[in-house]
Amino acid sequence: MALVSDGELRTALGRQALGRPLTALEKDFAQALETIFASGEHELAKVAAMLESQGVKRPSGSRGAWSLEVLGTELAAINASLDEAYARNGAALLHGALP
Repeated sequence: MALVSDGELRTALGRQALGRPLTALEKDFAQALETIFASGEHELAKVAAMLESQGVKRPSGSRGAWSLEVLGTELAAINASLDEAYARNGAALLHGALP
């Protein structure tokens, strides 16, 4: 068994539930959501309006205005994609991240 530093272990464990890396658009979307939620806004229709006013691109790459329906569709698509990737790759990603 390889010895790893605490930092390496924490980095790997922080992503153990991901079966694939996030795309750049997914990372941007996640950061935008974190910023919006940190501002105190949690009503999803208003979150969608804030995404629109901030010009955040859809993680799917689709074009068009943000709405409550679009937000739900985008979140469902990301969730399904990550679930599929985890089912395929699972903890193998964690094991591959460690020396």
